[in-house]
Parts: sequence; structure tokens; C-alpha cells
Amino acid sequence: MKFNLKFLFITLFICTISIAQNKGTISGVLTDKEMNNEVLPFANVLIKGTNISANTDIDGKYSINVNPGTYTIIFSFVGYESVEKPVTVKASETVTLNQVLSSGGYTLKDVVVKSTANREKETALLLDQKNAVVIKQSIGAQEMSRKGVSDVEEGLTKITGITKVDSRGIFVRGLEDRYNNLLINDLAAPTNSPFTKIIALDLFPTNIVGVIDVYKTFNPNIYGDFAGGTFNIQTSKPTKSITKISIGAGYTTGNSFKDFLLSNDADTATGFLGFNGKDRQLPSFLGNQATRQTYTTDQALNSVSNDKGFNVNETKSPLNTSINLLHAEKFNLNNNQVFSYLLSINYDNNFSIREGVDRTIDLQSSGSKYVNNFITTDYRFKTTNSALVGLNYSNDRLKLSFNTLYIRTNLNSIKDQYGPSGGTAAENGFIRTNQLDKSDYLNAQLLGEYAISKDKNQTIKAGASFATTKYEQPDRKYFSGLKTGDDMISTSYGANNFLRQYLTVDGNSFYSALVEYNLKFGKNDKQNKLTVGYNGSGSKMESSYRFVSSTGNDGFTSSINNIDTQITSDILANKMTFSENSNATYKVKLDEMANAGYANLFLQFGEKLEVNAGIRFESTLKETHYRTLGSFDAPFRILKYDNAYFLPSVNLKYLLTDNANIRFAASKTYTKPVIMEAFPISFINADGTSTQGNSILKNSDNYNADIKYELFPTSKEMIAVGIFGKHIINPIEKTFISNATTGTVTTFLNSESANIYGIEAELLVGLERISENLDNFSWGLNATLMSSKVTVSPTFESIDEDGVITVKPSIETHQSRSLQGASNWLVNSDLKYEFNLGKDMTNTMSLVYGVFGKRIYAVGTNGQDNIYELPVQQLDFVWGSKLSDHFDVKFTADNILNSWRKREFGNEGTIKVDESSLLANSYKKGVGFSLKLGYTF
Repeated sequence: MKFNLKFLFITLFICTISIAQNKGTISGVLTDKEMNNEVLPFANVLIKGTNISANTDIDGKYSINVNPGTYTIIFSFVGYESVEKPVTVKASETVTLNQVLSSGGYTLKDVVVKSTANREKETALLLDQKNAVVIKQSIGAQEMSRKGVSDVEEGLTKITGITKVDSRGIFVRGLEDRYNNLLINDLAAPTNSPFTKIIALDLFPTNIVGVIDVYKTFNPNIYGDFAGGTFNIQTSKPTKSITKISIGAGYTTGNSFKDFLLSNDADTATGFLGFNGKDRQLPSFLGNQATRQTYTTDQALNSVSNDKGFNVNETKSPLNTSINLLHAEKFNLNNNQVFSYLLSINYDNNFSIREGVDRTIDLQSSGSKYVNNFITTDYRFKTTNSALVGLNYSNDRLKLSFNTLYIRTNLNSIKDQYGPSGGTAAENGFIRTNQLDKSDYLNAQLLGEYAISKDKNQTIKAGASFATTKYEQPDRKYFSGLKTGDDMISTSYGANNFLRQYLTVDGNSFYSALVEYNLKFGKNDKQNKLTVGYNGSGSKMESSYRFVSSTGNDGFTSSINNIDTQITSDILANKMTFSENSNATYKVKLDEMANAGYANLFLQFGEKLEVNAGIRFESTLKETHYRTLGSFDAPFRILKYDNAYFLPSVNLKYLLTDNANIRFAASKTYTKPVIMEAFPISFINADGTSTQGNSILKNSDNYNADIKYELFPTSKEMIAVGIFGKHIINPIEKTFISNATTGTVTTFLNSESANIYGIEAELLVGLERISENLDNFSWGLNATLMSSKVTVSPTFESIDEDGVITVKPSIETHQSRSLQGASNWLVNSDLKYEFNLGKDMTNTMSLVYGVFGKRIYAVGTNGQDNIYELPVQQLDFVWGSKLSDHFDVKFTADNILNSWRKREFGNEGTIKVDESSLLANSYKKGVGFSLKLGYTF
């Protein structure tokens, strides 16, 4: 087998060289007149009357090998006038033919993000989608700018079948975050939170992103761990020297200039910039190993002194603000060498208030009652700091890039829950949670691509990255009691009324690598391609989850916002202190690894049919090191989960006409759970609810198929219709278990199987088709209709606190139902209007709408129905204006409809909810108005 493969490579190599020796070469550079003759990447170069073509690279360069003769070359780019040039080619000689393209009579008034490449234009991405053999969609910086998108996550919602669900990330075709995967510049990237599968994409500001590619079908060179979508973020690369600064401010109804609560450490200059948290770290005297240590008087006093205690500050929420700095330089050196660098620094903050009901129910055969029935007010202050440094070098055959990305987030939250709790009748129950969610993310990448042969028919691409992450909830503290006045509480130090939690998840190391060899071959100048490669990733993670509680029996009445005065007095009087009460399960270690080899063959059959088929062999290893209840010094137990996957895929594209394609794709993939879904810890909330990881969750096996028809009537229009289907074995789903003693427990399980079928439609048209008076208007629409059905196994595996696995009867209420997280339908639409005011002031207005259908939020158990998430309508308005060569401004009205975000208890189980309202959770976000002013030097 090895000999035959080697013989094949040698034969192909010799054939390629033999053919190339008798040919001549046409090469050159295309430039963009509309961009002051900057290079024009991803343009088309075609030999008229043949199917011989090439695309310009990121530096606008192209090269075509042809037999000696006289030809006509057609240069074209979507939205630009095509140009034809004659050329005569001699054997073994190179003819240089440069060309300038312009939009000419086309009215392509794009909002240009000057710091990035032209592939970011909507028209270029349409061309990319049309020519690709795999089913993918992309969104570039230009389109995100036009639609008022400030971050990657919001930008992805403009793509067919994708919805954003607040803090739960991106849903693709109704599949939750766990079914997605993320690449940054083709390399695997870690998450910044153990509660999400991929890093929250709203942390990526659009000015550090050039293009986002979304793959809904599998190709062997991407990781097999996905069923919804793989997102590949291509970071910005400069095409010219530029320095730009942008400053923004935003007002939100019901949120800005309102009474607001902040923890003491957040209400400082350091906190405003997003660098607080130092005073919330686990006290050093507790050490790295959990104990049952009781604080001394001095230690207890120190833990509530300065900004370390339970006090909060009463203030007013200001305007949301942001600042972005972009600086890039490009240097054209000798011998076609180019060097460029890019520096992007970004900061933004957001003050929000979420107020609404928050309820959980118990389990009673006579009818479920509320365990908790709160009116909840959550004061949230979030900051995001990000920076990107990019270095790029290229010559005729080599491209190198080095990127370093840093993201830091701080979410300061004061959450007040008021109402009956724990099943008690007291209407004035009160719980306050003071929480900081903090994450640090550092990712360094080195990528290179080298043309082994001068004609670039053989290339090798390689890359490697190293990342560290840290997620913390330092000193997550809460207290509870009975509210006796506007700012008064009656409580005591016993019964866990005062509790402090310290959660740290250290991603000590994450590494990824890729090596890929590409060979173009074929007779009659057909551009067939063989790809073989390797990519893989590995990580080491360690968590610590420790508890400190109050001790003492005295009751007291105190101010809620200034409760530290009472605590300090009682510490000095020896009436209370703090002690650690962590258990032996506080520390968990997780090691993961994935290694894969793949081969892919792209073949053209005639001028109509293209086939891309391949196989990926991926080996995964997961080791969880944990302790059960017992000794802090007990050896770790180890759960091992190894898998070997053979993942085939095939993608076909048939060219029906010059402007229409039909596509087919089929593949097998798998899905791993989110870290916390399979982590052997119980994450406890102040109101008695908790989230319990299931350490014996299995990976899902996914079988996928897609058929899609695409029509591109013009360079700026598209009509597409597709159908898709998925068969998932062992789908992973969120469920809840009601318990009158400990409150509602959210956990995760494998169902037996799920089938998903759907149809997607996308439309992008110019409204001049209706009337010439509407020639500046364009309309986009994408919609998905879907049906899912889950089959539930009659038994399931359960693991107890001692690690013993037993098989039990299924606890799910419905043995057949829809897949958790899947909506039956969703719609996104946008209307664009472009116009000029005066000679230089170009304007773009966009109205963007989105809505999704009702879906299961958590699966019901023990006779109780599911919890459902209700539809949400989102309407945004964006007006972007280029005032001059230096100034631009953008106005955005966000969430104009201000719909309620609601979850409700279903009531179709064998055990009914015996309450007047089925509403489980609700809040409004408010209508946001923002203005951003940019200045380009």
C-alpha cells in the first residue's frame, strides 16, 4: 500500500512537470481603481473560450500556465466592469500583463472597511460562495458594517439558519452551541468559558475580523466535532497603510441613567476599565488545597474590609461607551516582497438591567407548585478588552503570518431575587448574589504557505498555535433572609445564609497544528486537486471550586447595601466568623487530545460537474481526573473516553447554467459535550438551583445530508433553496429534575437518537426589478422550516458520587418529542437603501429583522412537561455615512420592538403545574440607540 501511494505521487509529479515544461506563463497584478489602485484580491482571470482560469491572491497577483499561442484574457470582479486584453505566449517564457479594474457603470456604493482585503465585500463573498464546491456561506467586514453589526456573533445571525440566544451563543439549524466548532485562521481555538463549547463570538469586534466562513457541511480538512456549523474567523490583513480611531456611545431605554448597583471593587477606575477582581481572589492563607479551616478574627475582618465584603454601591447607570484604535502599515519591498503589520485595540462596556419573573417548580403528584417565585432584578456591568497584533510577509512563493489575539472580559453582576423561596409561604424572601465572571484569553498563531513549484501547482501549508485561558468566578458571594424595608433585611449567620464561592478553571495550555500538501493536476488544464494533511489539538485544564460559609447563630436586622458594618461588629464581638467547607470533589483535571489525518480529492468532470470527496481519520482522547466525597488526599480517579472516527464526506456541484448551481453533500461527524456538561461537579446557585455535570455523557454520532439549488441573477443577487437532513445517535440534551428539597437540578443526558429535516431558502435581490424608482434598494430574506423527532431509550446510565455506574429506567416524560433547542422555523430579513448627499457623502440605511419559533429549553422528567423558550422578534435600524475622506459616522437603533424574552413551563405531562401562570422566566432588554464616530488619519 505504501509503495503504490508513493508510485502515484511520483507519477503525478512527473506528469505535472512534463506538461509545464512546454508551456508559457501569463502573470501580473490586478489593482482596484475605486481604492486608489490598491491590489485587488480574489478577482477572476479567464482565458476566453476555455475553462482555464485563476483567481488573484491576497496581493492581487495571478499566474496562468498555457500552451504557446495567442489568447484573449478576461479580467473580472463582481460588481466591476470586465476587461478583455489580447496576449501572445511563447514556450517557456513569462508574459507580464497587469490590469486596473473599476466599477464603471455599476452602482456599487459599498461601505468600505479600508483596513481589510476586498474579499470582505459582499459581492466578492457571493462570488466565493458561487464558486466553492462545498456548501458554505460567508459574511465580511463590509456587510457587518452595513448592518450595524458590532461583533462576530451578531454578524452570524444574518446567515441562513442561524440565531443568537443571548448568553447561550449561536444556534445553527436549531442545534445548540455544543454542536458548533470554531477555527481562527484555520487553526483550532479553545473556549474562554467551561459553560460554552466555543469562545463567545460577541467578544470579537468586527474591526479585527476580515471574513467569517460558515461551513454547514463537513469537509475532511476541518475537525469532525460539529453538526451545526464550523465557523472559521479570518482575522484582518492590511491592504494599505491606515490609522483610524472610533469612539461610540449608547443609550438603552429602561437601562441608562437608572438606579444601579455595583460591587465596591467594580465601582472604581480599575473596574470601569475591566481590570477589577484582584480583591476577590481566594485568601492566600487557605492555600492551594481545600481544608476545613476556620478564619481567625483578623482573617475574618480582612475578608470584609475595603472592597472585599458584601456591600454594594448605589449609583446611576451611565451611557455605554466604546473606543477602537486601528493602525496598519504596508511596505512594498524589492523583488515582489511585501511586509505589513496590523495593531487593533478595542474597549467597550455595557450597563444593563434585567427585571422579570424567575420561577422553579417542585414535583408533586397532586400538581406542581412554585418552589421559588421571584421578581428578579439583575444589574449587569460588562467590559470587554481585546487586542490583535498581526505581522504578514509574502513574496512570489512564500506567505507568512503571525497573529496574537488577547481578549479579557469582566461581567459584574448584582442580582436581587424577591419573593417566596424554598417552598416557604413568606412573600418577602430576599436573596442577593454578588458575582464577577472574569475571563482571560491569549492565543498566538504562526501560519505559512509555500509554493513548492514555481507554477504554484504544488503548495504546502502549515500552522501552529498556543493558547492559555482562565475563567474565574472569584468570591461569588450571596446572602439571604427576609426583606423588611426598602433597604433592610432580617437574617442570621446559620443555615448557609452567607456563602462565598471561588471557582477557577485554568486552561493551562491549548495547542493546535496543521500541515497540508496540495497538488493540482489534470489533462487539458483541468484544475483537479489532491490534498493530504494533518491537524490536531490538545489541552490541559484544571479547575478548583471552593466554598466559604459563615458560622454563628445570632439573628439581626441590617441595611442590605451596607451590611458589612453589622458583620464587622459581630466578628469583633465573636458572634460570627467564616470557615471553609469545601468537599473533596473541589478539584478536577481534564486532558483532551484530537489527532487527525485526512485526504481529499477535487475533480472536475467536463465543464459542469465538480466533485470533492475525502476521508478523515480522527482519534480523540479524554481523561477526567476527579475525587469522590471523602478524603482531600485521596488519589484521583480517572475516567477515560477514547474514540477513533472514520469520517467520510462528499460534496458535488453541478453547473446548470453560468449563473445556477445545484449541490449535494453527505458526511459523517461527531459531537463532544460542552466541558461543564460532562464535568463531575455540581455548580450551586443561591436560590437552591444547581447544574450537575454528567461525567459519562457519550459523544454523538451525526449523519448529514444536504441538497441545495443556487441562482445568481446578477453580481449582487442570489436566490437559493436547500433541503437538509440529520440523523443523530446519542444526541446530548439539557434536562431538569425538580426536587422539593434541593431545588431544580439542571443536568444533561443522551437520548437514543434524533432525526432532523428542514428546508432553507435565501433571497437577495435588487428592488429595481419592481420599479426603476427603487434602484437604490435591495432586499434580503432567509428562512428555515424544520422538523425534529427524538427517540428516547427505555433506560439510561447513571453515575453516583462514588463513581458507580448503574442502569436505570428512563426518567424522561415524553418518549418521543422535538429535539431540545430546535425551533421549527426561523426568519431573518434586511432592507438596504443606498444614496448620496452631495458629492462625497455616501450613505447606507439598513433595516434588519429576525425571529425564531418556540423551542424546548430543557427536557421534562418524572412526569413533568418540558420548559419552552418562546419566540423573540428583533428589529434593528442602521444608518452608516461616510462624511468625507476622514470622517464616518454610524447610528444604530437596536431591538426596536423590545420583545419580552420568556420561558414557560409546559403542561402536557402526566403531572400538571397547579399554578395560575406557566411563566418561568422573563425580562426585556430595552431599545438601544448608539452613535459611533470614526476618524481616519
